Amino acid sequence: MSKITHCVVVGAGISGIAAAIKMKQAGYDDFRIIEKADRVGGTWRENTYPGCGCDVPSALYSYSFAPSHKWSRLFAKQPEILSYLEEVSEQFSVDEMIEFNTALEEARWDEERHLWDLKVRKGNGKRLTTVLARNVVFATGPITEPQTPAIPGLEGFEGEMFHSATWNHDYDLTGKRVAVIGTGASAIQFVPEIQPKVKELHVFQRTAPWVLPKPDVLLGERSKETLRKLPVIQNAWRKAVAGSLNVINMGLRNPVALKPVGDAVKQLLKVQVKDKALREAVTPDFTLGCKRILFANNYYPALQADNCNLIPHGLVKVDGNTVVAANGERHEVDVIIWGTGFEVSHPPIGRRVFNANGERLSDLWKDSSPEAYLGTSLQDVPNAFLVLGPNVLVYDSFIGLAEAQLNYIIDGLETARIKGLSKYTVKPSVLRAHNDKVQKHLQTTVFNAGGCKSYYLDQNGRNFAAWPWSLSALKKRLSAFPMQDYDVVYEAKRRYASKAA
Repeated sequence: MSKITHCVVVGAGISGIAAAIKMKQAGYDDFRIIEKADRVGGTWRENTYPGCGCDVPSALYSYSFAPSHKWSRLFAKQPEILSYLEEVSEQFSVDEMIEFNTALEEARWDEERHLWDLKVRKGNGKRLTTVLARNVVFATGPITEPQTPAIPGLEGFEGEMFHSATWNHDYDLTGKRVAVIGTGASAIQFVPEIQPKVKELHVFQRTAPWVLPKPDVLLGERSKETLRKLPVIQNAWRKAVAGSLNVINMGLRNPVALKPVGDAVKQLLKVQVKDKALREAVTPDFTLGCKRILFANNYYPALQADNCNLIPHGLVKVDGNTVVAANGERHEVDVIIWGTGFEVSHPPIGRRVFNANGERLSDLWKDSSPEAYLGTSLQDVPNAFLVLGPNVLVYDSFIGLAEAQLNYIIDGLETARIKGLSKYTVKPSVLRAHNDKVQKHLQTTVFNAGGCKSYYLDQNGRNFAAWPWSLSALKKRLSAFPMQDYDVVYEAKRRYASKAA
């Protein structure tokens, strides 16, 4: 019989690393971490496209318990972030605990034993291994699987094609005719990087995003040394960034308050983009903040280069090696690069998890997006937590959000251990009341009332992503595990009932 582990953490990205460290700090030693890849990093390991970086200043996009003085710029790039995650993992000896090349294939709740039965695959092996756990933390993240639209004729394209999250670094773009599909966060970072190399660059834009100037600067050796010697400065910097993002979050709750900011950005566009037709094409027609706010200084200059052509329409067809826009515009290209983001409304982990009723979560979510209690507990999924789940999104660091959720999760694990709980599941009435209130308050925020279609909204128009209140309110709710909101079974009573039967 397999040994029963107290807790299994699935994933070793920013959430999984933090989970392991916080569990160690709380005195836990009976837990395992499984990671499908051969190194830590999650999305920062997978995304290596040119120009890949973070939109949150480095001071805040780092763990509160592991500040770094090594950042080379105000907004860190992907290689530095990945290096930081690896260093933290090594510093806290997390890497020694991770079972790499171990992928979760299936997780089922065993109601008879009140255990999770996990089937994992080692490397490329065909045999599945069973792992039994009393609790599971799914730290698999919301930005994991690239999304590529189904376009008619795509199967006949004979050129090179890849998604930004699976960038083909072996393919030389020099002198090539390139079509970029999408103008989201990834595209505005890699478009300026590849524009000087390619012969032609055709950028397909369905909706013009809000692109604000990025206040990025290089941090020289003197700055790094100052941060190293005076941690108080780094702490103040972190608090200042957090405060500024909280102001943005408060503004997003009141679309009217954002109008003057949007008007100012539109005036700035007159300076940034000289050509009137192009300026009109890149001017957003929805309220600032309705879709994700993007930050870049080199995107608009790239669009104005002689070899760049912005097509303010979506891609509707591929005819041989010719890409066809919704307005009928046609261009023969050598390469198609998808900047179409990720499947976030239906977390991929749902395909591998079965609830207490034996139902696959992805089947339950196929006609709608998932719901959770405080983005952490799912209905009929006992003894399990989801990190960065539904309706916790605010303009802040994902690392900070994950830390806040992990305070809740570890308090839940501790409560279950102290109280002798063999099973705890969020009450359906609590989950329903919470999500009804969330959806009601989202109606007046910019996310729902800003006049746009965004990945915050599922196919039914329901906002599955955003948190309608302040970040401080979210962190307060996540500060402690409320056992009264859960249906619980005590281990002693379960054993007694089992013997009586």
